[in-house]
Amino acid sequence: MAISVDAAAEVFREAMRDAVKRYALWYLIEGLLLIAAGVLAIIYPIFSSTAVIVLLGWLLVFSGLFQAISLVSARHVPHFWLQLISICLAMLIGFLFLRDPAQGLTTITLLLIIFFMMEGISKVVFALTIRPFPNWGWVLGSGLVGIVLSLILWANLPVASVWLLGFLLGLNLISIGSAIAYLAWTVRTS
Repeated sequence: MAISVDAAAEVFREAMRDAVKRYALWYLIEGLLLIAAGVLAIIYPIFSSTAVIVLLGWLLVFSGLFQAISLVSARHVPHFWLQLISICLAMLIGFLFLRDPAQGLTTITLLLIIFFMMEGISKVVFALTIRPFPNWGWVLGSGLVGIVLSLILWANLPVASVWLLGFLLGLNLISIGSAIAYLAWTVRTS
């Protein structure tokens, strides 16, 4: 059975190589556009942060609306009221994000601060747990970076909430675009 799984995986990989090679130019263009969008998001972080919050607000409102429509005919489903409360909360948060995007930016920044702190603490604990292993210091360092980053963001909270989301969006777009462009370039030139 392991041979058939390996053979199937190889067929899949070959099909992916062929598809990427066939459309390499389009993947390269997509990667470059994503990199350009990422650079713009970093250059204009306030605009891109606000755009993300407004988009998230509309997504929550429409998602809640569509879920509410589908739930109307399903009053007999288990936990109907819990689902209804969840829908109402999604729509309420969406409307709040649309009404005051700056408040939404602060909320998401606080969540990111908590995430960076918890991720950092967990990596420090993990690094100290695996300490005899080689290169455990890299894990410790990444955990300390997460903790320091969360403290810096906390200390600069009113200002950080305005630019943080746009900056992180820009970094993400650049990394995705770079990966796609590099893949397309290496497949095209091979």
